[in-house]
Amino acid sequence: MLLTKFDPAKDLRELEERLMSAFNMPAQSKGELANISGFTPAVNTREGEFAYHIEVDLPGVNKKDIHVDLKDDVLTISGERKIKNEVKKKDYYKMESSYGKFQRSFTLPENADSENIKANCEDGMLEVVIPKMKKIDKDVKKIDVK
Repeated sequence: MLLTKFDPAKDLRELEERLMSAFNMPAQSKGELANISGFTPAVNTREGEFAYHIEVDLPGVNKKDIHVDLKDDVLTISGERKIKNEVKKKDYYKMESSYGKFQRSFTLPENADSENIKANCEDGMLEVVIPKMKKIDKDVKKIDVK
């Protein structure tokens, strides 16, 4: 008896190949779905002693097109990249445009100080710093057992 392995992503890969061929675009490498509607920026997260840090790589994104919002302990970073590359020469003209919206969300931990979050964007790198609330060490209270 022939055993066929079930591949849940097979239909998605076939759909991707059909879409890419319809737009005359090369398909992505095997197992990697194309992102047609926008782009997904690279994100690094790390925890320091006093704060959590989120670093988002946003080359070509203008500061005014970046939004950092907090609602119900969920931090959402969103925006839009609009790039136009135009080359004009005597006998040559080339115009390439790249547009894409993005959105990434992060659930804040319980000890995050949501009132003092800071965001800074410089040279295409957005850094969001989420301070930790200071622990208040309470004295241990001894309770008598009767």
